[in-house]
Amino acid sequence: MPDRIRLLLVDDQILNRGLLRSGLERERDLEIVAELNRSDDVVGAAKRHRANVALVDAAGPGNDSITVTTKLRTSMPECRVVMLTTYGRPVHLRRGLDAGAKGFALKGSPAPQLADAVRRVHLGLRVVDANLAAENLRYAETPLNEGETDTLRAAREGGSVALMAKKLEVSERVVRTRLWSAIGKTGARTRFDAVHIAEQNGWLLD
Repeated sequence: MPDRIRLLLVDDQILNRGLLRSGLERERDLEIVAELNRSDDVVGAAKRHRANVALVDAAGPGNDSITVTTKLRTSMPECRVVMLTTYGRPVHLRRGLDAGAKGFALKGSPAPQLADAVRRVHLGLRVVDANLAAENLRYAETPLNEGETDTLRAAREGGSVALMAKKLEVSERVVRTRLWSAIGKTGARTRFDAVHIAEQNGWLLD
């Protein structure tokens, strides 16, 4: 029997880790070598236990999962990352893949499906849950133009239209026009809703 794939589980919720462990340990070719409830020591643990794949909670406490993924990619590229998420926000998917994650899966995925993703990632393939991929394709292109994007970034920091106009070096009329346009394009009711929707979809990333 070939060497088993060595897994590192990173999730702050002990119940979730237990479910992951019980499901994946049924697969004869997978081995859970370590579990962490924080992402601070992922790189160190991966090295100590010679992990092949790290299953990382995308929203867990400790170091940002994007930072952890980047560190693993640069200091231990042989340990590939699969990010686990409870929601399918496109911004998390794109940022995670850009950081070097090789897989993205929804928490609660059936164990055989997750195990198959682990095997594929271990082989060097990129695996993204079909539902997450569909959402990413849906929102891949921003509907906002450059002016509207800049204006929503300014609105994100709060302040009056006059302050936003001063910061952007445009007239208050231009700011209001851009805000109304952005509200319409995002399907929002207010400028604050528009900022929230745009942030969720990754349209305000610098």
